[in-house]
Amino acid sequence: MNLGISATEFVSQVRDGTISVEEFVAKTIERIQKVENKVHAYITLNDKNALEKAKIIDKKICAKEKVGSCLGMPISIKDNICTAGLKTTCASKMLENFIAPYDATVVSKLKAQDAIIIGKVNLDEFAMGSTTEFSYFGPTKNPWNIEYVPGGSSGGSGVSVSAFESLISLGSDTGGSVRSPASFCSVVGLKPTYGLVSRHGLVSYANSIEQIGPVARTVEDIAFILNIISGQDVRDNTTIDNGSVDYTRDLDAGVSGRKIGIITQMTSDGIDKEVVSATNRAISKLQGLGAECTPVSIDAVEHSVAAYYTIASAEASSNLARYDNLRYGFDFGIEGYEFKAYVSKVRGNFGPEVTRRMLLGAFVLSAGYYGKYYLKAQKARAKIKSQLDEAFKKVDFLIAPTMPILPFKIGEKIDDPLTLYLLDINTITANLSGIPAISVPFDISSSGFPIGIQLLANTLQEKELLQAAYALQETTNLPEVPI
Repeated sequence: MNLGISATEFVSQVRDGTISVEEFVAKTIERIQKVENKVHAYITLNDKNALEKAKIIDKKICAKEKVGSCLGMPISIKDNICTAGLKTTCASKMLENFIAPYDATVVSKLKAQDAIIIGKVNLDEFAMGSTTEFSYFGPTKNPWNIEYVPGGSSGGSGVSVSAFESLISLGSDTGGSVRSPASFCSVVGLKPTYGLVSRHGLVSYANSIEQIGPVARTVEDIAFILNIISGQDVRDNTTIDNGSVDYTRDLDAGVSGRKIGIITQMTSDGIDKEVVSATNRAISKLQGLGAECTPVSIDAVEHSVAAYYTIASAEASSNLARYDNLRYGFDFGIEGYEFKAYVSKVRGNFGPEVTRRMLLGAFVLSAGYYGKYYLKAQKARAKIKSQLDEAFKKVDFLIAPTMPILPFKIGEKIDDPLTLYLLDINTITANLSGIPAISVPFDISSSGFPIGIQLLANTLQEKELLQAAYALQETTNLPEVPI
């Protein structure tokens, strides 16, 4: 059985009886058990429950009863998205045994369409990181070379899809956390418009910029799952009514006559030569399909890293204040401590990256520095949005490499946070502005690592963005993951 099929191919084969749900889920679990010691994508495997649900769905199909559109496809969930009855750890000691009492809205929507939650996947602790090295449970490894990082923070999501351990995964994207592993692992990752997908049940890191997004093998799969998880939610008042758009319809509309802006600040200094070369080839492919590609300058991008880490850290310091080990946490007795000493002691169990961002956030919000840093960052954010609005008056899409460099060895940059932060230069713009962005696998470097190309569109233009991404995808013929 070919586990490397797309989610839409899975649906088609289940419908025509070529494969059974139970057989596919069982083979997926076998695959996970075979490769997990190499890649460590999962924190919690939901194997027994998944097989039971697969049998129930097969019986429904045989009885010609109504079955949801997912038809039992195995889907992995990033471990900062709540799942009733399964641990939601955020890859942190603080929540290592926490079981949420409810499902996140996106999980409820998937279950309503008979998706099978195969397990919870690894991430940087509380989604703070770009490499999935900052996990309490250990790093996830890139299936293209297990000595290298898979990107982050949704590394488990990217790897589980790339290594055939799930058909689709849901991650969260605060500064590129879905698109980074998509690029490094040769899969597709979408960061939707802010508010298009409910964040109810997503453990908060930076509320004003984070968004749940899907990871899949093809653009068609992204469109399929976006139809399910998008739309308004009464439990999240930031959600938007998207008018029940069908993202799978007219996916092959092409890019003929479309105008695409090449972001100058994301394609010049500091970009790996092979990444630049791949980007230029992608632009040529799109031009060959009838698109008009011209350089576009968004000079506020140069301030995006500073603005992003100021805002995200400020929001994180506020959100993580709830973790005092009294409401939920790990086994640590309170005897012999007064309140502040106890909280200080248990918070020493946060990992280094979470601690760093909490301290940074507390500093920029403190008296005397609020205006100097936080308000200035918000002004930079507004300028970025303003310049993007102007750009989209002239072009339909923007293009840039997803990541400025190729994957690097695990441990190589872990003690150099500034270098790691700068890796987000191409992805954080979409988060600060709230616009949608997608990473499409385009090439494999001479050293055997994937290179992803990022396309961006204006607010709520996911349908058009997916059409452009599909057009680019159809120009490629990439090898399967070697693991």
